[in-house]
Formats: sequence, structure tokens, C-alpha cells
Amino acid sequence: MDRRAILKIGLASSVAVRVSSLLPSKHATAACFPAADKVQLAIDRGLEFLVSKQSRVGGWADESHQTAITSLAGTALICSGSTTTQGPYAKAIRYCVDFLLSKCRRNGLIGATSEQRYTYGHGFAMLFLSQVLGEEEDIDRREELVDVLERAVKFSVNAQTKDGGWGYVSGDNFDEGSTTITQVQGLRGCRNAGIVVPKLAIEKAKRYIYKCQNSDGGIKYSIGSRGGDSRPAITAAALAALFNAGDYQSKHIAPMWAYCKKHMHDVGSKKMESWWHYTYLYYSQVVYRQGPSVWDPFRDQIYKRLLRKQKDDGSWVSADMGQVYPTSINLIILQLDYGYLPIFQR
Repeated sequence: MDRRAILKIGLASSVAVRVSSLLPSKHATAACFPAADKVQLAIDRGLEFLVSKQSRVGGWADESHQTAITSLAGTALICSGSTTTQGPYAKAIRYCVDFLLSKCRRNGLIGATSEQRYTYGHGFAMLFLSQVLGEEEDIDRREELVDVLERAVKFSVNAQTKDGGWGYVSGDNFDEGSTTITQVQGLRGCRNAGIVVPKLAIEKAKRYIYKCQNSDGGIKYSIGSRGGDSRPAITAAALAALFNAGDYQSKHIAPMWAYCKKHMHDVGSKKMESWWHYTYLYYSQVVYRQGPSVWDPFRDQIYKRLLRKQKDDGSWVSADMGQVYPTSINLIILQLDYGYLPIFQR
């Protein structure tokens, strides 16, 4: 069977999934809690803000982190249910995809080596484009996405260190937790979309996370940081990545979950302010996967905070990262209940 035949089969299955995902029941979950209308208004305003800040070439202007921020913004847009061909944000999503495809290098890197810590952008781009692939209806575009993602997977696998992690850039044999998580989620998104991902790469990454676990259940910065303290943000991200990798019941999970609840379940904690958006991008995914009895009360708490902090123009602001980055992350959190993206589903 040739590649185009495989793509046609994938297209047929993705259309079937798409039809079922558009049924009214998809929005029922998000509409059954207090202030749902206010939340939807906040989402709409935030998405319109993102579209207003998109450049004519499809990216979002931040040269030092452009691939990462563009990928996060695109993910926020597709979380709404829009695709490259359907929905109010279809045009913006198409431009975003075009921009990221133009950033794919011959060696498979999505991004530019001039970008700071480009591994983040590569991982976020794999995640976004893999979710787009599952909804893409044009055979030629699907073929282009498959080619880019296959090369992106090879780049990521080749950049993995001997210990199983990833660093800020490829080739220096340095690794740390936060970049490792972006690669695990990106690779898992690709695998879910039908791209071949070596099982060994995922298993090595899981073992890397396990080796970074401290006695308190948390995850330290890096295997190389001997005696390093546990990092709440990295622990939340690591737990989300392990769930994506299919690990729900290993001996490492319960202590990590207990650590996360202790340090992050209060969204107003002053201790989390420095890395709030990064932390809760992942911790929200972790809590969402626990089911309604755990998610619903937490959701109400975090939604209240997000609605309170939204600006008049629909954005959220980070002192260090501007507007597009926190706005994209907060919109992903606010739209988890819609369940459109396979990578975030329970």
C-alpha cells in the first residue's frame, strides 16, 4: 500500500472522528458549571486577541521564541474546534501551519538554531502540527505534514541524550526536565497521529523522568543536578507527559500526584507566581485527567482567577513573556473541557 493510500485511510478515520466531535454533547461538559457564559466570552475575546496579533506571514512576533509561541498560539486556536478548513479561526490556523512548515529545516528541526532554547519550539510545533494532521482534509497538505513530522521525529530522537532526556539545544549531551517534557508530548502527539515513533525513545524518556524523582515525590531539574530540590512546575509537566506516554499506575505516579496536589492545587499560592503559566498549563492537564470529581472544583477555582486577570483587550499579561504566551496557555486551560484535541483527552 503506497503512502497516499495510507493517507486516504487516515483521512477517512479523521473525518469520522471529526463528525462525532462536533456533536452538541462536546460542549455540554463545559456548559454545565456556573458562569459558563462568562468563560466562553473570555475564550472568544482571548482568541480574537491572538488573531489580531498574528503577523501577515502566520507567526507571532517574538524572534527569540517565535516557533514555541506560534505553536502555543496555534494550539489555543485549534482547542476551540476550528480546523484549517472549518470554523471562525480556520484562516488563522492555516497561516500558522504555513508559517511552521516554512520553519522546518533539512535536518528535521522545526524552528531556527538562532532561537533561544529551540528545543522547546520544536516540541510544541510537533504537538500542534500532529493535532492539525488528524483534522486535515486535503491529501496534499496531509502528505506535507506527514513528511515534516517524520523528519521532526527523527531530529528529536537523534537529539535525545544517552540518559534519555533532552536539553535546550541538540548535540551538547546536556538534558533537563522541562525540555524533555516538550519532546515527550510532541512525540506522543505524532505517534497518536500515525507517525512512526521509536518505542525506545519514549521508554528512555520515561526512565529519565523516573531517575529525576526525589524521595518527596517531586522531580528535580536534571539527572545531573545531584541532590537538587524538586521543582513543582517540572513535576506537573513530567506527570502530564507520563500520562501522555501511557503511564498511569507505575510506582512513580502516586507520589508525583501527591506532591503536585500539595504544592499546586491552590492556584493563588504565592510560591507559584514565578512560573505560573508554565506550571498550570501542565497541572491543569493532570487534574483534568483525574475526572470530574477532582477536576470540577479545581476548574472553578482556576477559571475564576483567569477571568479576573483577563485584560480589556482579551489578553493576559506576563511580566517576563508579554501577552501572546500567557494568553495562549490560559486559553488552552479554559478549553480543556471541550476535548477536541486527542493529546489532552481523558
